[in-house]
Amino acid sequence: MTMEIPQLPLNALRAFEASARHCSFTRAGLELRVTQTAISHQVKALEEALRVTLFKRLPRGLALTDEGHALLPVLTDAFRRMSATLSQFEEGNFHEILTVGVVGTFAIGWLLPRLSVFKQQHPHVDLRLKTNNNRSDVLIDGLDFFIRFGDGAWHGMEAIHLMDAPLSPVCAPMLRERLRTPADLASVELLRSYRIDEWPLWFRAAGIDAPSLRGWMFDSSLTLVEAAARGVGVALVPVAMFLQEIEAGRIIQPFEITAQTGSYWLTRLKSRAETASMKAFRRWLLTEIEGERDERVAP
Repeated sequence: MTMEIPQLPLNALRAFEASARHCSFTRAGLELRVTQTAISHQVKALEEALRVTLFKRLPRGLALTDEGHALLPVLTDAFRRMSATLSQFEEGNFHEILTVGVVGTFAIGWLLPRLSVFKQQHPHVDLRLKTNNNRSDVLIDGLDFFIRFGDGAWHGMEAIHLMDAPLSPVCAPMLRERLRTPADLASVELLRSYRIDEWPLWFRAAGIDAPSLRGWMFDSSLTLVEAAARGVGVALVPVAMFLQEIEAGRIIQPFEITAQTGSYWLTRLKSRAETASMKAFRRWLLTEIEGERDERVAP
């Protein structure tokens, strides 16, 4: 046996939702551009259709009943989703929204310089980027994809390997003469991230013991490099993301030695079905990366 759903007028539902948010028929009328009387009549008609009381009429405003509290979040979410979908239609074309979270280093060092190509190939995808320092709640932040740094093992996530990100020291050109060998790093300020194993791993790759590590800490490779460029000390960062700064002479890479601590990955919730825009972005991203990899190995 199926329950018959009452046919409710959309205007009455909108009138209730606005009145509940504002706790006022008057302010709801201003938002919807109708009179306070019209709002009141629409809400009354909705109450009669549902056979419940949605508001307690008070001398100074309105208060939701239990039934009103139950109905409000459902309508608010429904109107929000309708608005979001309708906003994707423009001049007869459907624009699909794609929300991508991306660690700031990858966003600046690789993604942003290439986004114009994606826009040319997929003009009807409205890309929205959210940068962060590798920490985000994909579900709460409403992300379709999250490009992050790590080992590829995140619970409930599908992870596609994008590229390795070996770390190497960088510093201001003024420090060049002081850094003849890796052992010379013991005499300068070593700038650190919150991943405390990075410098020890690099010194191990260099074949020497790590000096005592203390001092400045940063939560982003972008600020690490900026501090290094200003002569504060030596930063350990994924150098492939800072080639422009090296080519411009703002920083130098005093040693070719690298340490591998993680890679960049394209991740999404396994429970999240891929939309057309997600598939387009994934194909474009992997094609761009594969093309650059082929160029590097070509004779």
